[in-house]
Amino acid sequence: MHVYIWAGLKSHGEGQHDYPQFLADWSKILTAHGAVVDGALHAPGSADLEHTDVVVIYKGDAAYLSENDKAALEAFVKRGGGLVSFHDSLCGPDPGYFSTLVGGGKKHGEVNYTLDAPVHYTVVDKTNPIMKDMSDLTISDEAFFTITWAKDPAVHVLATAEIAPTRSAGDHKGEVVPQMWTYEHTVPGGQPARAFVWMQGHTYANFTNNQIEPTLLRGIAWAGKKPVDELVTYVAPPGPARGGTAPGGKGK
Repeated sequence: MHVYIWAGLKSHGEGQHDYPQFLADWSKILTAHGAVVDGALHAPGSADLEHTDVVVIYKGDAAYLSENDKAALEAFVKRGGGLVSFHDSLCGPDPGYFSTLVGGGKKHGEVNYTLDAPVHYTVVDKTNPIMKDMSDLTISDEAFFTITWAKDPAVHVLATAEIAPTRSAGDHKGEVVPQMWTYEHTVPGGQPARAFVWMQGHTYANFTNNQIEPTLLRGIAWAGKKPVDELVTYVAPPGPARGGTAPGGKGK
C-alpha cells in the first residue's frame, strides 16, 4: 500500500494540532505496518500521486485548495484514489466542493466546535470491519456540528457523538452528529473512489488511543482499496540471518 501523508505547519497550543509530529510519527507507524510512505507539509502534486493508493490529510484548513491542487486531487480521485481526512482538514471556503471529495465539508470562519470537551462515540455500525476495535468510548477532544454533507451518494456513518454543552456549541448542544464515516462515489467517467473521515485529532495524543489507532489503520486500508486488516495484521518478514558462509565454504 502506497500512502502519501499531507500534513501542515503546527497550529494551536502544546499537544494540539501537531501536524508535523503526525507526519513524523505516522510515517514510522505506517511503515512498520507494511506501507510505503511518502509525505510533506504541502499538498501532493500529480507526480506524488502517480503511484499513491491513499492520501492521508492532517492539516488545518486543507480544503483551501489552489487550482493546481484541485486538479491533482480530482484526477487522483477520478482514477479511484482514496482520501482520508482527520479533524479540521475538511475546513475551507467551499464545504460543498470538499464534500464531493470526502463526503462532508466544514465552512471556515463559522463558530462550529466544542473545543476541549467530552466526545462520546456511539458506534452505529458495529458490523463494519473498520470498527472492529471500537466501542462506545469517550475521549476529550473537539467535535464539529455544522457540516455540509454530500447527498448523492450520501456518507455511511460509522460513529456519532452528542454535542457537548459548551459555550461555543450554543443551541447545537445535544445534537447527534456523525464524527466518523466512509464515503464511496464515482466521478463521471472515472473509477469508484473511497474516503474515510475521523473528525477528531484536536488533541494529538488521541491518535495513540488503543481503540482509535487500529480503527484509523483500518480506515486507511479500506480507503486504499486494500484488505481492511492489511495494516493492522501486518507481520514484517524475517531479517537476514546473522553470520553466513564465507567463500570456500568456511564460516565467517
